[in-house]
Amino acid sequence: MHTRQPPPQSARQERTRGSCGSISHRFRLGRLKIGALRIVVPFFVFIFVLCCLLMEKKTNHFQILLLFFICFYYTCLQCYGLMIKHILMESESPQPSTSPQFETRVKRIALSILLGIFTGISFAVLVACVTRCFVLYINRTPILKGPVVFSPKIDPKTLQSALENESQLLGSSPNGIYSKTVLENGLTIAVKMLGPFEIGSPESHSKSFKRRIQQELQVLAGLRHRHLMSLRAYVRESDRFSLVYDYMPTGSLEDAMDRARENQLQLSWEIRLRIAVGIIKGLKFLHFDCIPRVLHYNLKPTNVMLNAELEPRLADCGLAKLMPKLDRSGNGYGAPESCQNCRYTDKSDIFSFGVILGVLLTSRDPMDPYFREAGNGGSLGGWLRHLQQTGEVRKALDTSLLGEEAEEDEMLMAARIAVVCMSDLPADRPSSDELVPMLSQLHSF
Repeated sequence: MHTRQPPPQSARQERTRGSCGSISHRFRLGRLKIGALRIVVPFFVFIFVLCCLLMEKKTNHFQILLLFFICFYYTCLQCYGLMIKHILMESESPQPSTSPQFETRVKRIALSILLGIFTGISFAVLVACVTRCFVLYINRTPILKGPVVFSPKIDPKTLQSALENESQLLGSSPNGIYSKTVLENGLTIAVKMLGPFEIGSPESHSKSFKRRIQQELQVLAGLRHRHLMSLRAYVRESDRFSLVYDYMPTGSLEDAMDRARENQLQLSWEIRLRIAVGIIKGLKFLHFDCIPRVLHYNLKPTNVMLNAELEPRLADCGLAKLMPKLDRSGNGYGAPESCQNCRYTDKSDIFSFGVILGVLLTSRDPMDPYFREAGNGGSLGGWLRHLQQTGEVRKALDTSLLGEEAEEDEMLMAARIAVVCMSDLPADRPSSDELVPMLSQLHSF
């Protein structure tokens, strides 16, 4: 009987070594797959969050960069830990002859990881940008045709037919034509036809320009305040826009001041101060309560309308964006910085308000040749400043307002406020939210 001889010791060791090597190889592959998942998952999360952030209009770019660096740092830590584990596992192998091959494999793994990171980031940014462009294209504002109405009292078809018929001309300026018309339901409206665009200019044919103008008009139509003229509707034509407002039978502040100079209308100091407070409250709403901030750009008495109770309402707010050729020069109400270098801020509106306040106090036109004479300051503001320094401001006040001592003190204080508002430097002028309490405290409203 033959006894089965056990295999030689060397063969047994070879089989054991091969089995262990296979198990070790599968173990290393499993660890590599787990490590790869730990790398890929954060990048998929990064791609998803990045797409969401890029699609959000109000996203701060700093947040995107911060997210990128956090993900990149976390991924580098995962890659570094994976390479350390792989090196430790290979170092346990008893085959020293494979050291050059091992270094080559490590380099290939590191290069593959870096290329994967770069490709993932590039693809994420590309997908996010394409997705955002697609979303913006879908959500773009359509160009509306015909009358666009914001008031339930106005019917679009009635408005269109009324504008086609002859209307009563109220006045004209380099910025447009003002007229009055009556709708079929008896509602009287005021229409301002803006100046036409240049023939052949890009503005008259560009859809993006028309879409931007339409968005600006929708913003202006959403402004609601006691001392603002609300935009009720607008009509877009081929080369111009027509704006529809409520009709004010009293007219503008300029008309009221002209009648007061001719003794056809009595404007007491109480009424004039109420008008000044209403104007500055309207500016405060535009400058501090509107998001984004709205600037008037063309504040003057002709753009201050008065209702039956002589309460002011600001008209033509923000129309500079709609009228590339808006005429602001040479009327005496423009701030020095807007006339010299076309730089306009909220403090430029304050300068115009200071001139209006000076007109209410003195009943003088800022373009009066008297101010250009020697020793008269060169302007209404310079004249009032000179009289204030000499202590003779009372001589500048409208004589029809003089009489009561308490009112004279209020007018002298208002004159000081007007001089500060007409400072040459914008930084020296107060803001509209500072002026509201300053003027309101002069009298009880």
